[in-house]
Amino acid sequence: MKDAKVTTVAERRLDGRGGRFLTSRRAIGQLAPRPAGYDVLEVLHRDDPSRVESLLALRTLRMSESPFAFFRGSALLMAEDLARGPASPWTVTSAGDAHLANFGAYASPERRIVFDLNDFDEGAKAPFEWDVKRLATSVVIAGAERGVVEEDRQHHLAELVAREYRRAMRRFAEETRLEVWSATLDVAAVMNELRGEFSDALRRRIADVLDHLQTRSDNELTRRHVIDGDPPSFIEEPPHFTHETSPDSTGFSSEDAKRVVELYADSLSSEHAELLSQFRVVDAARHVVGVGSVGVECWAVLLCGRDHRDNFLLQIKEAVHSVIDRALERTGEDPGVRVVRAQRLLQAAVDPFLGHARLSVGGSERSFYVRRLYDHRASVDVSRLNPQMLEAYGRVCAWVLARAHARGGEAAEIAGYLGGSPRFDEAIAHFALAYRATNQQDYETFLAAPHCAPTTVAG
Repeated sequence: MKDAKVTTVAERRLDGRGGRFLTSRRAIGQLAPRPAGYDVLEVLHRDDPSRVESLLALRTLRMSESPFAFFRGSALLMAEDLARGPASPWTVTSAGDAHLANFGAYASPERRIVFDLNDFDEGAKAPFEWDVKRLATSVVIAGAERGVVEEDRQHHLAELVAREYRRAMRRFAEETRLEVWSATLDVAAVMNELRGEFSDALRRRIADVLDHLQTRSDNELTRRHVIDGDPPSFIEEPPHFTHETSPDSTGFSSEDAKRVVELYADSLSSEHAELLSQFRVVDAARHVVGVGSVGVECWAVLLCGRDHRDNFLLQIKEAVHSVIDRALERTGEDPGVRVVRAQRLLQAAVDPFLGHARLSVGGSERSFYVRRLYDHRASVDVSRLNPQMLEAYGRVCAWVLARAHARGGEAAEIAGYLGGSPRFDEAIAHFALAYRATNQQDYETFLAAPHCAPTTVAG
């Protein structure tokens, strides 16, 4: 609980504005130089020993596809670059990896399709603008791949993202705590909330973007990947779903995955733990997801309830220390607890089956989080957006990011720091263009490395 003193929104805005004396808005647009001898490849491969060895080539292949794919897989590089530079004094629970592809749709507990952040592996406390910088940079990189190559147009794209975030945060600062926390972002609500912000033409573009979020029912998605039987089992689809008959290079096995499901029930609410107890685990398979996450221990678990037709899927993913904590050289809390805490704070509607567990594997304590695997989830294929749709989508994501940050209770202070002028927008755009160039250089270094020699990898 906060102390008994009650301050006005105006007073808290003034406190936020005072943060400019510590770090100016223009300063946060600076990209700090890397130290002499900084080895990009060493940073990228630092975690290889803890990943599934057989999947390392696939991770390399996916990161090699484009500068945007590389950006998705190199969050640690950017976190270290951010940690070296100037930062505002206002911190939030950060998503940690708020690029364009980490927003999407999923089903709320009430079974409505909502739009929100959907990845929290790197969630941790950080200056609020770190998420804005990652989002704006991702828009610029994606724009360059979609033909937005002129520097002034790239600058404009990034400015729009920062401006949308700034204006949304100023609005959220005026809302009550309960209003901010009770906001749910189904597609209709997004369009209604943005009615006064965008022109009719731009709102139509946003509607076109959101139309990409055609979701499928849980049963339909389950049928795509599960053989109907008694009991049912996963279809073998290397590398997406693979049955493992023995522990992999990290020492983890399908039996360990089943044990995690048993243990994680203690982190659920009593009613959802009771519901989970009415199901039994019938199959488990390794599940390969994303770009940067490839090689991190991740499993899909199939559970049956009343009979073999009553089933649903859980995803188990190993949680490690976030790139933010590592870049800031701090230990942080238990990684599984951290991921779950970040998701519960930042998302407007949280999966009731989200939880965490620790398990001893090969004599070593490891941390995991668990969530529903297919819950009407869908995301926009960024590579298919034209520049106008990319602009609209970037602004929607910025608005969602501001709402997520506002849930932490510091909206007025952040709004005061941001102010009403475009100085913050310009600073973020300056940083995004500089980092697009850095990402391009890092990508070319990555492609030139021996590990990127042509190879054949399934998937």
